[in-house]
Amino acid sequence: MSKNQKLLKYLLLVFAGIAVGALVFSNVEFNLSVNGTKLSSNPNFATAKNTIENYPIQSLKGFNDAFVQIAESATPSVVTIFTEKKVSQRVMSPLDFFGRPFDDFFGHQFDDFFEKPEGGHSAHSEVQRGLGSGVIVTDDGYILTNNHVVDDADAVYIRTFDNRKIDAKVIGKDPKTDLAVIKVNAKGLKPIIIGDSDKLRVAEWVIAIGSPLGENFARTVTQGIVSAKGRANVGLADYEDFIQTDAAINPGNSGGALVNINGELVGINTAIASRTGGFEGIGFAVPSNMARKVLTSLITNGKVTRGYLGVSIQDIDDNLAKAMHLKVAEGVLVGTVVEGSPAGKAGVKTGDIILDFNGTKVTSSVALRNAIASNSPGVVVKFRVLRDGVIKLFSVRLEEQTGREVASRTEGNEKISSALGFRAEELTAESAQKFNRKPGIGKVVITAITPSSNAYLAGLRRGDVILSVNKQSVTSFAQYSALINTIKSGDLLFLLVDRGGSKIYFAFNV
Repeated sequence: MSKNQKLLKYLLLVFAGIAVGALVFSNVEFNLSVNGTKLSSNPNFATAKNTIENYPIQSLKGFNDAFVQIAESATPSVVTIFTEKKVSQRVMSPLDFFGRPFDDFFGHQFDDFFEKPEGGHSAHSEVQRGLGSGVIVTDDGYILTNNHVVDDADAVYIRTFDNRKIDAKVIGKDPKTDLAVIKVNAKGLKPIIIGDSDKLRVAEWVIAIGSPLGENFARTVTQGIVSAKGRANVGLADYEDFIQTDAAINPGNSGGALVNINGELVGINTAIASRTGGFEGIGFAVPSNMARKVLTSLITNGKVTRGYLGVSIQDIDDNLAKAMHLKVAEGVLVGTVVEGSPAGKAGVKTGDIILDFNGTKVTSSVALRNAIASNSPGVVVKFRVLRDGVIKLFSVRLEEQTGREVASRTEGNEKISSALGFRAEELTAESAQKFNRKPGIGKVVITAITPSSNAYLAGLRRGDVILSVNKQSVTSFAQYSALINTIKSGDLLFLLVDRGGSKIYFAFNV
């Protein structure tokens, strides 16, 4: 046997041994141990039958896909808005630091010669830049945004979903709702469908789209629910009926879209409630129905026209209800009725309680103001009032609000604590001047009040002129004193006061 034949024989034996060993090894399970835990040499890795796709979660996948489709549908309608505003800043002169010793000899000519640069100006201009969001609402380029985004801007331009930079023109602004309309001349825009915000329900899913914190985060999509509806007293606008949401809204989101699960615009993102400046779970959006009316009015008339009734109104708390012998605290209480106003001419009186408006129950003074304002001048509105236990029906033709309040809301009805503590004196010409009150209105003025008293907590203030006590008109200080002397500890005191021309009711326990 040659050497080559012997080598081949040995190699065949080696390969045969490896094959047999592999076969034996494949049927042997080794039990390894790590920190006392046995590990199998054949770990049971997940197979297709165990993957999440095969579990019954198709509805969840559909839910996920629905959100993706909503975002893909609505995002092209949201734009980033850029604003520029020129501001003048005075150029500092050395004379500002070292005084003006030559004024005595040369007057201001010395200053003028050395301070003013070649252009003859001692100030230079800088450009302030702002950023916000907007929503395309028509295919011919009208865009809804917030008033505070474009207010006082010298130049406005937008950047679209497909990265086009387009100059924009401000069509109109409405500070009372913090809304504005701008327009661009461009083709290929995708307007969003405006939904009915009145049909929006608390806990319904919504998506917020905007450009928070800068252009680098343009068209950011966040998701949440409707936390509440009809939020007011936020301090952002005169007419507030905000949708509250926990969908994340941050600076730069202002003017962006709040979208429902149908991909419809239900709100214009406006502001957040925050102690840090960042999002903390409370965001506010102007309802689409309010935005639609402002949009139409600004495009058609260049301004927003609102109905005017001519009354001041306030909410009725439990103490006022008790003082007025009402079974429940419902409706709103009429304070001042402006002479010659639609309400005044129709016969509405101080002390009337408005129960409903155009067939809708009145739940708050804010809701009534918004309802009146949403009607155009010339529209006839109907409402019921409760007066001395009798319900009266009124039909009133609204006038146009021209710097006047449609129905001003009177503040002052907070919760009541304990212990009465105020002092009242006869209203004289001197005290009327001291408290800036018109002579001839009322006979008694509050001159001092304890901050922790029931009266103060109810909203009564120094300088208020008392017009009636427990529904009895005050005609003199002596009569007022007699009425007050009949009040015992624990009694409910019901006052009507005049504050700067507005009549306000207060009720609190003595």
